[in-house]
Amino acid sequence: MSLRSYFSSIEPHFEKGGKFQKYYPIFEMIETIFFTSNTVTKVAPHARSFVDMKRIMTYVVISTIPCVLWALYNTGFQTNTALSTLNINEIAGWRIYLLQLMGLGIDPTSIVSNVSHGLLYFLPIYITTLLAGGICEVVFATIRGHEVNEGFLVSSMLFALTLPASTPLWQVALGIAFGVVVAKEVFGGTGKNFLNPALTGRAFLYFAYPAYMSGDSIWTPVDGFSGATSLGLSASEGYESLSNYGITWTDAFLGTIQGSLGETSTLACAIGLCFLLLTKIANYRMVVGCLFGMVAFSSFLNWIGSDTNPMFSMPWYWHLVIGSYAFGLVFMVTEPVSGSHTNLGRYIYGALIGFMVVMIRVLNPAFPEGMMLAILFGNIFAPLIDHFVVMANIKRRAIFNV
Repeated sequence: MSLRSYFSSIEPHFEKGGKFQKYYPIFEMIETIFFTSNTVTKVAPHARSFVDMKRIMTYVVISTIPCVLWALYNTGFQTNTALSTLNINEIAGWRIYLLQLMGLGIDPTSIVSNVSHGLLYFLPIYITTLLAGGICEVVFATIRGHEVNEGFLVSSMLFALTLPASTPLWQVALGIAFGVVVAKEVFGGTGKNFLNPALTGRAFLYFAYPAYMSGDSIWTPVDGFSGATSLGLSASEGYESLSNYGITWTDAFLGTIQGSLGETSTLACAIGLCFLLLTKIANYRMVVGCLFGMVAFSSFLNWIGSDTNPMFSMPWYWHLVIGSYAFGLVFMVTEPVSGSHTNLGRYIYGALIGFMVVMIRVLNPAFPEGMMLAILFGNIFAPLIDHFVVMANIKRRAIFNV
């Protein structure tokens, strides 16, 4: 019996009237992992398209592959470099044991060693995210009697990539559960949320457990090692001081710097953005608006200048490559559900986020990052932006008709 025949034979037990009907969401979730849904539109006004929800979410996950690969390499590279710098003779831990079992050392010049070591940090975080968030998704789907949405595949990947490699697994589970339940499920599930679930979970951890989410000691998971991010150094000493720490613009662009798992490489994010734009999953208007808002406001602050705040002098091309700006621009700003839905509104929405991220980074010393808060701020104002755009269109048409 083929796998398709097996699913068809047991499906009646999970449909309405079957003895397992309340578990249909779980059956449907497992079935759609192997097979595409055969449900199609048949009558107007619905459009027929090959781009269904599963395909859209799959495309977004594919676009994160460059960031995932770089997260593996850079996490291992930073960890191996830190261990070599500390010159520890005997290193304990199950990760080191597995590396030694595979015949690999902690050589930061070895690509294989770096990727393998990074994988041993990324996998536990991602698996924990899938398990904790997946349980929340299945519970809500079972209670409500609807399908398990594929949107969680994207949220789980993005959430994992926004975390430092040193994040405790219990916090990973708590953060994704908060994001899925509070930011999405309480509003009805995928497509009805007004906040980005992955960012909401990350913001919850940031404010609930700041010692684990900010500071110099969290970015590289090595006890006794302290490494500041380029954005933190810029906020305290000015971006010109980065060269004193061996950080160039090229380093920041490529991503060989301290930071969260998947947010350090602007190049990896740019590759993902090209894929999303070519497949038309991402709307270019949001990207253009966010870039314009960031460039315009940072240039304005450069012109004003400040004798006490070194962040005033940071040019836009440095804002672009440090912190989580590039990652947020590609994967969070372009998220269609929590963003604006009108064409003009998308420009305004993106520009608002670009403006806010610079304002938070430069004018609020308590939050040197800024992109996470700026996007959540934009999410809140997106419906209001669309409202005013629609009302302006209605007034203009009314005047024209008169």
